[in-house]
Amino acid sequence: MLTIIRTNSDHPDFKGLVQLLDRDLAISDGDDHAFYNQFNSIASIKHALVAYEEDVPVACGAIKSYDPQSMEVKRMFTHPDHRKKGIASAVLSELEQWAVELGISRCVLETGKNQPEAIAMYYRCGYQRIPNYGQYEGVVNSFCFEKMLR
Repeated sequence: MLTIIRTNSDHPDFKGLVQLLDRDLAISDGDDHAFYNQFNSIASIKHALVAYEEDVPVACGAIKSYDPQSMEVKRMFTHPDHRKKGIASAVLSELEQWAVELGISRCVLETGKNQPEAIAMYYRCGYQRIPNYGQYEGVVNSFCFEKMLR
């Protein structure tokens, strides 16, 4: 059974999953990893989720303020042994619900072109590709997305 808890970036299971995510991204991002990593600090993230299967932490995600009406989805990760079960979609849905509860009307996110599974999941969850925003403008390996929540 899947259980998702709301927490923040200080939660030890969130930190542990983010360490696994960073190792995974170091491989898929290759030489670009240092560039992307500078935008992925988890310090002071107030809205983080951890998903558990049978009390084992298997996935995480977070949102942080992007502008007054938008949250940016960050640090999405599902342990490789638990992929293709819909867990990432469940985490994303819970993040969106949390954003709505906070009065937010839009989520934005960035993912890398070398992460086709993530790209496909974002499309399945109703995200639309947008021009690269902020620090990702002009970065050819970045794909940016948005979803209107209400």
